[in-house]
Amino acid sequence: MTKTTFKTNPVSLESLLRQCGDGKIQLPDFQRSWVWAEDRILSLIASISNAFPIGALMTLESNHGATIFAKRPVQGAPIAAKEMTPDELLLDGQQRMTSLYQACLRRVVVETITPKNKMVKRWFYIDIQKALQADADRDDAIFSVPEDRRIKANFDKDILLDLSQPSQEFEKLMFPLNQVFEWDLWREGFEDYWIEKGETAKREVFKKFRKDVLENFNSYQVPVITLAHDTSHEAVCLVFEKVNTGGKALDAFELLTAMYAAQGHKLRDDWLGTEGQHGLHGRLSTYGKDAGQTTGVLSKVASTDVLQAIALRHTKKIRMEKVANGVKENDLPAVRATRQSLLDLPLNAYLEYRDGIEEGYKRAAKFLRQQEIYRVIDLPYQTQLVPLSAIFAELGDAAEHAGNMAKISRWFWCGIFGELYGSTVESRFAKDIMEVPAWLQGGPEPSTITEGVFRADRLLTMRTRLSAAYKGIHALLMREGAKDFRSGQKFDATVFFNEAVDIHHIFPRAWCEAHGKKEKDYDTVINKTPLSYRTNRIIGGTAPSKYLTKLEAGKTNANGQIEEPPIDRTLLDSYLESHCIPADYLRADDFESFMKERRRALLNLIAAATGHPVSDVVDTADDGVELPEVVARDSGIAIETE
Repeated sequence: MTKTTFKTNPVSLESLLRQCGDGKIQLPDFQRSWVWAEDRILSLIASISNAFPIGALMTLESNHGATIFAKRPVQGAPIAAKEMTPDELLLDGQQRMTSLYQACLRRVVVETITPKNKMVKRWFYIDIQKALQADADRDDAIFSVPEDRRIKANFDKDILLDLSQPSQEFEKLMFPLNQVFEWDLWREGFEDYWIEKGETAKREVFKKFRKDVLENFNSYQVPVITLAHDTSHEAVCLVFEKVNTGGKALDAFELLTAMYAAQGHKLRDDWLGTEGQHGLHGRLSTYGKDAGQTTGVLSKVASTDVLQAIALRHTKKIRMEKVANGVKENDLPAVRATRQSLLDLPLNAYLEYRDGIEEGYKRAAKFLRQQEIYRVIDLPYQTQLVPLSAIFAELGDAAEHAGNMAKISRWFWCGIFGELYGSTVESRFAKDIMEVPAWLQGGPEPSTITEGVFRADRLLTMRTRLSAAYKGIHALLMREGAKDFRSGQKFDATVFFNEAVDIHHIFPRAWCEAHGKKEKDYDTVINKTPLSYRTNRIIGGTAPSKYLTKLEAGKTNANGQIEEPPIDRTLLDSYLESHCIPADYLRADDFESFMKERRRALLNLIAAATGHPVSDVVDTADDGVELPEVVARDSGIAIETE
C-alpha cells in the first residue's frame, strides 16, 4: 500500500492568522524574511475581499520529540510566540500569511516597501463606498496611508485625506483593515457618530458593507496541504523548492543552517561572524590581500564551496573506512560534493573538517600567489578552489614539499588548459580528492592530468576573461618571468598592484584597424600580454616599431631632466622575449609572422606547464601555414620537433 505523506484541509483564514500570532504556526529557519511590497499586499487584500482564491498553503507537522529544523515565528508575532512549540511549520505561504497577519490582525503600523524598494510604514484601509460599487474594480477600494494616517501633497503642505482620528474614519467611510475580524467595536462607534449627526441611513451602508465585504474575510477558507511529521528533511527541502518557484532557490547552506540550529549550532555565525568577530567569509575575503585591495583572491568563495570541500573529505573518509573493512568495490559509497551530499552532512562531520578546510583555502591562496594570480578577477576557475582546498587540507604540511607542489601545480594548469571546471564539476571534484593525493604517494596520474590536454586552435578564439585559459596564459607568462617593457621589473605582487598591471594589446588596436587587420585576428590572446598602466600609455596606438624606438630613446622634459631613462636594445629584446614575443617581427611591424611565432611560443609555454604535447594545428588564417608540434620533456621544459 502506498503511504500517504500529506493531507489537505480547508482552514479559516482567521484561524490561520491567529495561529501565526500565537506561535502555533511558525516558519522553518531557512525561510527568508518577509519582503512583500505594498502593492502586492493591496492586491492580496482585494482578492480576499472578493472571496477570490489566493492559493494553497503548505505546512509540515511538528514532531515535538525530534525537531529537524530550527523555527521562528512569523514577523511581527508577539515575543511570547517564540517560546511556543509550533504545531506546524509553514513551508509555502509565508509572504501571504505574514502580510495578512500584519495588515489584518495586528494593531501596529506595517513596515513594507514601495515598488521602488523604499522602506515605508503603512496602515491599510477599505473605502466602503467604492467597495460597494458593483461596477468598480475592488483594487481601487483598497488603499494605504502613511504612519500618521494623513495623505498629503504639495510638499506636505496640503492634507488630502486625514484619518488620524476614528471620527474621521467614520466621516469619510474608511474602514481600517486591522479590525476586519473584530469589527463590532468600530461599527458601534460608526453608528453612534452618524446617529448623532442624524443620518441613520449610514447604518444600512455599513450593513451592506459587512454582508458584501467583511463576511468574505470572516468566512474565507484557505486550502492547507500538510506534510506528515516523519517526512525526511531532504524531501521537505525538495518540496519547499518545488512550491517556491517564484523566489530565489535556497542553497544548501541555508537549509543546513536550519538543521544545525535545531541541534544548537549557529552555522550562519560561523560564516558571517558575530559582533566584533569576523566569520569565515570575512577571514577568507581579506586573507592574503595586498595594500590597496579591499578583498583578496578568495573573496568570492561561497559558503556552499566550503561545504563542498568538507563533504569531499567526509565522504572520502567513509569510503576509505569501508575499503579497510573489506567492502567490495560495487558496494562502496561514493565520494560526493553534490547538493544532496551537503544536505546529508552531519554536524559532527562539519565540525571535524571545518578548521582544516579553512586552512586548506588559505594554502590555496598562497599557492595562487605563487602562480602569479593575485586578484579574484584573474582566477581562471572559481570552482577549482573546492578540490584544491580539500587537497591542501588533507595534505597539511606535506603540501609544502617541492615535489608535491610541482605535481599540484601541473594538476592545476591541466585543469585550466583542459578547460575542465566549467560545468558538471562535482564528479571531477570527487575524482580529484581521491586521485591527486594518491598520485602524490606514487599512484597513477589523476584524470584531470590525463584529460587536461589543450586544443591548440583555442588560441585563435580566446579574447576575454570569460575564458579560463585566457586568464591562465597571462598568469603563466607572469609566473615564468615576464618583465615589464618599460621598467624591466617582474610582475610580483608589489609591482602588479603598484603599477596597475593588466592585459593589453601588443599590436595596438588602433594600429590594427588602421592597417586592415580583422578583429578576430588581432583581438585574440595571441596579441595580448600583461603590462603596467604606464607602459601601456607609452605604447598608445602607434606601430610597435615606433613605441619600441620610443622606449629605447627614453624621455627628457623641457628642463633637461630625465623622466624615462633610455633602454638598451638588447635588454629591451630580452623583456619582449620574457613575454614569448618575437622581437624581430615586432620591430618590423610584421603582424602575420608575429602572430604565428608567438602562438608557437605560447603553445610551448602551455606544454611545459601541463606536461602534454600540443598537437599540430592548421592555421585558419588565409595563408594556411601549419604550426610545428610542441612537446614537453620529462623535466617539464617544452621543446620543438621537426
